[in-house]
Amino acid sequence: MPSSVSELLDLLDLESVEDNLFRGAQPRTLLQRVFGGQVAAHALVAASRTVEEPFVAHSLHSYFLRPGDTAVPIVYDVENLRDGRSFATRRVVARQHGRPIYFMTANFQRPEDGLEHQDPMPEVPGPDECVNLAELFSRRSPRHSEEWEREWAALEVRWAGDSRPGGRLDPSDHPARQRLWIRTNGSLPDDALTHQAAFTYASDMTLLGATLVPHGMHVSSPSMQSASLDHSIWFHRPFRADHWWLYDQVSPSASGGRGLAIARVFTQDGLLVASVAQEGLIRVRQTDS
Repeated sequence: MPSSVSELLDLLDLESVEDNLFRGAQPRTLLQRVFGGQVAAHALVAASRTVEEPFVAHSLHSYFLRPGDTAVPIVYDVENLRDGRSFATRRVVARQHGRPIYFMTANFQRPEDGLEHQDPMPEVPGPDECVNLAELFSRRSPRHSEEWEREWAALEVRWAGDSRPGGRLDPSDHPARQRLWIRTNGSLPDDALTHQAAFTYASDMTLLGATLVPHGMHVSSPSMQSASLDHSIWFHRPFRADHWWLYDQVSPSASGGRGLAIARVFTQDGLLVASVAQEGLIRVRQTDS
């Protein structure tokens, strides 16, 4: 995975094959399948490149259909569904080996003024008061810490609490909740698409973890089989992915081997800038007695 912001920017810069067709390169990784955030960010970039300025993405909805092969590039085929005066819509199919592995519908809007309200930001310690996630992993397992630093060095992540016993957050309202501060590990260019794509990349990284908080398990637990099934983002207001943003995640339900996570995204000054929802596979593998 990208080991720096410059490598992340290179990863997000798709090759144009022909009209509405793009190809995304693969980073070096030890992961067994393509990271879902990478595919979602690629698809958003591909869709955005077929939309004229000043239209900007305001939402995306997607499904992960098959595990991606980390050894070969991914092709992104963009279909123009609608170009209106205020909104534009694109459908993106990501393919490998001649088969679809991912599907996205993205909507774009010409910026305009309108009514304003938002949820208040929760009281939470600032990122400087929170422990680095790699340090947290090192307390659990040196192997997990090394894996984190190898695969996710392009991002900074600080743990701000969860609803486990001793995890800072009261579990009475939300038994499954966790909060993280996240930003890219370095500065990004100023264009809005770069920040939306970098955020989309990072947004898939920790959501399934929230669904496991009350069960004493982690995505990397030996008995856990996990995978993202779908992923949706609503962009409410412009923001920078290279500045700290709070990922306030709640899992309202888990059942049938699936867990649902919903997240609000706040800037440090309390602006609600995005919402995210994801359902994923959280299957406990059956072992012999």
